Amino acid sequence: MIPPGLDEAPAVPEGQDPVEPDVKQKKQLPFWLEFPLLIVAALLIAVLIKTFLFQAFWIPSSSMEDTLQVFDRVLVSKISYEISDIGRGDIIVFDDPRPGFEQPDEDALERAVRNLKESIGLVTPQSEFIKRVIGLPGDVVEGREGGVFVNGVRLVEPYVREPETPIRSFGPVEVPPGSLFMMGDNRQASQDSRFFGPIPIDQVVGKAFVIIWPTSRWAGL
Repeated sequence: MIPPGLDEAPAVPEGQDPVEPDVKQKKQLPFWLEFPLLIVAALLIAVLIKTFLFQAFWIPSSSMEDTLQVFDRVLVSKISYEISDIGRGDIIVFDDPRPGFEQPDEDALERAVRNLKESIGLVTPQSEFIKRVIGLPGDVVEGREGGVFVNGVRLVEPYVREPETPIRSFGPVEVPPGSLFMMGDNRQASQDSRFFGPIPIDQVVGKAFVIIWPTSRWAGL
């Protein structure tokens, strides 16, 4: 017996399946429309990550050998120095400090394409260098006796590529407040602070912290 107040389910004729209640289905975009939208979203995320968090950087020259080889890709953190201080020995990416350097003219589409390529490390950013921090604000840096001295003490630099001839003497150079003295590990083939002087800290893009390509060279920095 059915309790009072409850309706009895309608009988189903013999040989027929029960009818399921209607369930509203969400309309799904057709594949031809959904796929390009996913691609655009992925590219936008890549650009946002490059702008605010991380950037892949392609090594274009031998100036950081043997630590970094030509065509290596490294990942650069743009937030490292928001939570920690720059340290001597850090490998950093910074804006091109050379006087008179100007970006080539490009329209909005060309700039967008370049940013996308830079965001995944297909091309090297046009206005950025990668070197090692040697002198911090207030340090006195000098090259003599085939080595580098900071505040009168010779640096122990196991990362430096052994040159066929000693590096040319330079300095002493006092690093101004808010600046850094940068050098490449391959001292014979590096355009660095010996030539263009200390760089302002506000030109630092971020800290290189890992080699991501080729996979055979995966390593922290």
